[in-house]
Amino acid sequence: MAMLGQAMFAEVVIYRTPYCPYCVRAAMLLKKKGVEFKEIDVSNDDEARERLLRDTGSRTVPQIFINGVSVGGFDDIASLDRRGALDPLLREAPRPESRS
Repeated sequence: MAMLGQAMFAEVVIYRTPYCPYCVRAAMLLKKKGVEFKEIDVSNDDEARERLLRDTGSRTVPQIFINGVSVGGFDDIASLDRRGALDPLLREAPRPESRS
Protein backbone atom coordinates (compact mmCIF):
# COMPACT_ATOMS: atom_id res chain seq x y z
CA MET A 1 0.00 0.00 0.00
CA ALA A 2 1.62 3.26 -1.11
CA MET A 3 1.61 6.23 1.19
CA LEU A 4 0.76 8.87 -1.40
CA GLY A 5 0.17 12.25 0.14
CA GLN A 6 1.71 11.35 3.49
CA ALA A 7 5.23 12.46 4.32
CA MET A 8 7.83 9.85 5.18
CA PHE A 9 10.38 11.15 7.66
CA ALA A 10 12.35 8.09 8.70
CA GLU A 11 16.02 7.70 7.92
CA VAL A 12 16.28 4.47 5.90
CA VAL A 13 19.50 2.68 4.99
CA ILE A 14 19.79 -0.43 2.83
CA TYR A 15 22.96 -2.47 2.84
CA ARG A 16 22.99 -4.24 -0.51
CA THR A 17 24.88 -5.57 -3.48
CA PRO A 18 24.07 -4.63 -7.08
CA TYR A 19 23.30 -8.21 -8.16
CA CYS A 20 20.95 -9.21 -5.33
CA PRO A 21 17.31 -9.65 -6.46
CA TYR A 22 15.94 -9.18 -2.94
CA CYS A 23 17.88 -5.92 -2.66
CA VAL A 24 16.22 -4.72 -5.86
CA ARG A 25 12.79 -5.74 -4.55
CA ALA A 26 13.37 -3.94 -1.23
CA ALA A 27 14.40 -0.75 -3.04
CA MET A 28 11.35 -1.02 -5.33
CA LEU A 29 8.98 -1.38 -2.36
CA LEU A 30 10.44 1.66 -0.62
CA LYS A 31 10.43 3.72 -3.82
CA LYS A 32 6.78 2.79 -4.41
CA LYS A 33 6.06 4.26 -0.98
CA GLY A 34 7.93 7.47 -1.81
CA VAL A 35 10.66 6.78 0.72
CA GLU A 36 14.10 8.29 0.29
CA PHE A 37 16.85 5.95 1.40
CA LYS A 38 20.59 5.60 1.46
CA GLU A 39 22.12 2.56 -0.23
CA ILE A 40 25.42 1.11 0.91
CA ASP A 41 27.02 -1.33 -1.52
CA VAL A 42 28.83 -3.95 0.54
CA SER A 43 30.04 -6.07 -2.39
CA ASN A 44 33.64 -4.84 -2.01
CA ASP A 45 33.45 -3.30 1.45
CA ASP A 46 34.72 -5.65 4.14
CA GLU A 47 34.27 -3.00 6.82
CA ALA A 48 30.57 -2.60 5.97
CA ARG A 49 30.12 -6.40 6.01
CA GLU A 50 31.73 -6.55 9.45
CA ARG A 51 29.43 -3.75 10.63
CA LEU A 52 26.44 -5.80 9.38
CA LEU A 53 27.66 -8.86 11.24
CA ARG A 54 28.13 -6.84 14.42
CA ASP A 55 24.79 -5.01 14.16
CA THR A 56 22.55 -7.81 12.83
CA GLY A 57 24.39 -11.08 13.37
CA SER A 58 24.31 -11.64 9.60
CA ARG A 59 26.35 -10.75 6.53
CA THR A 60 23.47 -11.38 4.12
CA VAL A 61 21.84 -8.63 2.09
CA PRO A 62 19.68 -6.73 1.97
CA GLN A 63 19.77 -5.49 5.52
CA ILE A 64 17.44 -2.58 6.10
CA PHE A 65 17.63 -0.09 8.94
CA ILE A 66 14.87 2.37 9.80
CA ASN A 67 16.01 5.15 12.12
CA GLY A 68 19.06 3.11 13.07
CA VAL A 69 17.08 -0.02 13.97
CA SER A 70 17.52 -3.21 11.96
CA VAL A 71 14.22 -4.39 10.51
CA GLY A 72 15.74 -7.28 8.54
CA GLY A 73 15.64 -7.92 4.82
CA PHE A 74 13.10 -7.74 2.02
CA ASP A 75 10.86 -10.52 3.34
CA ASP A 76 10.73 -8.74 6.68
CA ILE A 77 9.71 -5.33 5.32
CA ALA A 78 7.22 -6.97 2.94
CA SER A 79 5.66 -8.74 5.92
CA LEU A 80 5.56 -5.49 7.90
CA ASP A 81 3.89 -3.84 4.92
CA ARG A 82 1.23 -6.56 4.60
CA ARG A 83 0.41 -6.17 8.31
CA GLY A 84 0.22 -2.37 8.04
CA ALA A 85 3.21 -1.94 10.35
CA LEU A 86 5.75 -0.55 7.85
CA ASP A 87 4.14 2.83 7.13
CA PRO A 88 4.06 3.93 10.79
CA LEU A 89 7.78 3.13 11.08
CA LEU A 90 8.49 5.13 7.93
CA ARG A 91 6.58 8.16 9.22
CA GLU A 92 8.63 8.38 12.43
CA ALA A 93 11.24 11.11 12.49
CA PRO A 94 14.73 9.83 13.28
CA ARG A 95 15.93 10.14 16.83
CA PRO A 96 19.06 12.30 17.09
CA GLU A 97 21.18 9.31 18.15
CA SER A 98 20.13 7.28 15.07
CA ARG A 99 21.62 9.73 12.56
CA SER A 100 24.91 8.70 10.97
